[in-house]
Amino acid sequence: MFIMSDDHASHAISAYGSKINETPNIDRIAEGGMRFDNCFCTNSICTPSRAAILTGQYNHINGVKTLGDSFDGRQTTFPKLLQQDGYQTAIVGKWHLGHGGHADPTGFDYWSVLPDQGDYHNPVMIEMGVSRQFNGYVTDIITDKSLDWLKNRDKNRPFMLMCHHKAPHRHWEPDEKHMHLYEDFDIPEPETFNDDYATRSQAAVNAKMRIEDLHDLDTKGAPPAGLTPEQEKKWKYQRYIKDYLRCIASVDDNVGRLLDYLDEEDEANDTIVIYTSDQGFFLGDHGWFDKRFMYEESLRMPFLIRYPRAIEASSVSDTMILNVDFAPTFLDYANHPIPQTMQGHSIREVLAGAAPEGWRTSMYYRYWMHLDGNHEVYSHYGMRTDRYKLIYYYAQALGTTDSRDESKPPEWELFDLAEDPYELNNVYGSPDYEQTVKALTEEMEQLMSDVGDEPLH
Repeated sequence: MFIMSDDHASHAISAYGSKINETPNIDRIAEGGMRFDNCFCTNSICTPSRAAILTGQYNHINGVKTLGDSFDGRQTTFPKLLQQDGYQTAIVGKWHLGHGGHADPTGFDYWSVLPDQGDYHNPVMIEMGVSRQFNGYVTDIITDKSLDWLKNRDKNRPFMLMCHHKAPHRHWEPDEKHMHLYEDFDIPEPETFNDDYATRSQAAVNAKMRIEDLHDLDTKGAPPAGLTPEQEKKWKYQRYIKDYLRCIASVDDNVGRLLDYLDEEDEANDTIVIYTSDQGFFLGDHGWFDKRFMYEESLRMPFLIRYPRAIEASSVSDTMILNVDFAPTFLDYANHPIPQTMQGHSIREVLAGAAPEGWRTSMYYRYWMHLDGNHEVYSHYGMRTDRYKLIYYYAQALGTTDSRDESKPPEWELFDLAEDPYELNNVYGSPDYEQTVKALTEEMEQLMSDVGDEPLH
């Protein structure tokens, strides 16, 4: 049971120590299994991340680099391979990998998905190619349909369900039940709320995803007249973050419904349950909303996994895992050979309590969608170790879909995460880090070579 939400940052999950909300049902997965503190995406935007999860491949290999690219369903994916092995397979909820031609879901006995982003209220869903509107709230409907499929499956055969929530994606429309949650107090602002980007790249300075950039549609109305710029920013943050957290509250309730079903059917011990999000999200961190950048809040994914027969309850791992590792892991547990074309690695040994010898100590990231016209984030790639993060803003479109062909001067950033966990101080040009830069650049080039990508620096 693979439950994935959209834009749910790990620091909005109480199992990860959230300071702003509680998620008791999502926490049940952590309490019954393992929490990963260093799970990262390889491209922090939803369509490419979903393609990486399905294929176990980086985006320059699977062909989905930006939001404008459709997925070619003729590729090898883990649902196809599980289906061939006799698994009953289904996907319900957000797909966001294109529609029609070869882009509709493949490898699923049943699919019912939202067109593109879909709507929060009374959504249209495409069910096995036929569009139909459903009355109600999207998070409830996705769970209802997931439960219906589970109840009507052949219980003598294994199953693989992908329950993919739209929430808490922008424009953050809560349901009636949670509409007034958090009404009586203010949500704390993050430590970097008033980041001035003083030492950093023009990419950070020029991005159009500051709290000030939120629209009236995001905040459900215009700010009151007479506010100072500082007051207006605070007002917009509270309007944004409360609706975001209200949407998560509904997701949490519905995760509880799925877990309760497994308990009632006495299937919890035999079912692997995962909760994750397609990437991280800025919750006012660095003064931003959205994702895309390689900074921690965007790069980091929540990943909670429960399988009582094989994973120790309430365990925690700081082993570095990636979204391209999900597909090989699922195949490994199903005892299906992992195709050589998959670039990720199974984390089954990590889940058993120890990382395999030679496990990665660094990871490679690439954001391709240059100057999209809304968020205006520069294209970049980089690498992260346990201590350091090196980012290169090559700032070119390179012909990618929905990027603007307007190059910007290239820039570098280096962060010493041990000394600067909030990534406020770019030390790339510091003489003290000259040898570190040389070593990290060489390691990044090796990581790029390992996955078949070409450097531009």
